[in-house]
Amino acid sequence: MYIQYTMDQLCLPMDLEEDIPEHHFVRVVNAAVNRLDDAIFDTACPGGGRDSYHPKMLTKVIIYAYTQRIYSSRQIAKAVRENIPFMWLAGRHRPDFRTLNRFRSQRMKDVLETVFSAVLQFLADEKYVSLEHYFVDGTKIEANANRYTFVWGKAVSKHKAKLQENVHALFADIEAAEHQEERSSRERTSRNSANLVR
Repeated sequence: MYIQYTMDQLCLPMDLEEDIPEHHFVRVVNAAVNRLDDAIFDTACPGGGRDSYHPKMLTKVIIYAYTQRIYSSRQIAKAVRENIPFMWLAGRHRPDFRTLNRFRSQRMKDVLETVFSAVLQFLADEKYVSLEHYFVDGTKIEANANRYTFVWGKAVSKHKAKLQENVHALFADIEAAEHQEERSSRERTSRNSANLVR
């Protein structure tokens, strides 16, 4: 005997909250972005015209994608349609790749690096991620267990500058990859159009 299943059963939208474990990393990214001041996003969305997606939602989706090493706007849009943690972050909205790319490369261009750095620093402070990829000299930070060690202010600012530098390099790589993907997409479209004309 088998457990019965029906693929065409009428079902109300399920609550995705139940499908995300309590300590899942997506919840941490959600909390980190929620801690950011809303004023950061005001410049990105001046208002007017048709209602737009909430900038915090788009920021959460993009930052979570980056933490999962998904950098392409098309792949992020696909994840929002198919991946439960992404669906949960997006509140079941489905922004397309153009919306994500426009938000990332135009509306939030000047702010997203800073926001990503702040979230990354929060995740490191809360011990969710290790910044060893950014901090390679092994500086120790003072803790109650070893109160006689300390970090010079110059070292801290050097590490923050190194973090900013690495985040900037990552964003430059993402931008270059996005442009390359867009060119490839245009070339495929023009080839397909040419084949249809024949």
